Amino acid sequence: MQNKKASFENMNTLSSLTETAFNKGYTDNFRVEEDGMYAPATDIHYLPNEVKIDNFYRFEGASDPDDNSILYCIETHDGVKGTLIDSYGANNDDLITAFIKDVEEIQKAEATR
Repeated sequence: MQNKKASFENMNTLSSLTETAFNKGYTDNFRVEEDGMYAPATDIHYLPNEVKIDNFYRFEGASDPDDNSILYCIETHDGVKGTLIDSYGANNDDLITAFIKDVEEIQKAEATR
């Protein structure tokens, strides 16, 4: 029971979950630009139909709406895996929001307890 509790507790912060994603192979730090989602490790831009979102996590600031963020765990059609982080609400990045809206394959995995 100790290990299951520890894995759930590791999902409390954006930084701890980003580290967990990295350890699961999501090692690239994607960003969205005018040409699409950019993967720095391969120097390739991807269109929304070339990626799938394997999982995503929302984080809400307890006292500050500016702390609202979302972490996407993404895999490209050619096997590059990484994360993309965005704010949500009033402070979201319009490029990321538009890109994610056009991604057709989005899955939400269940949290491990």
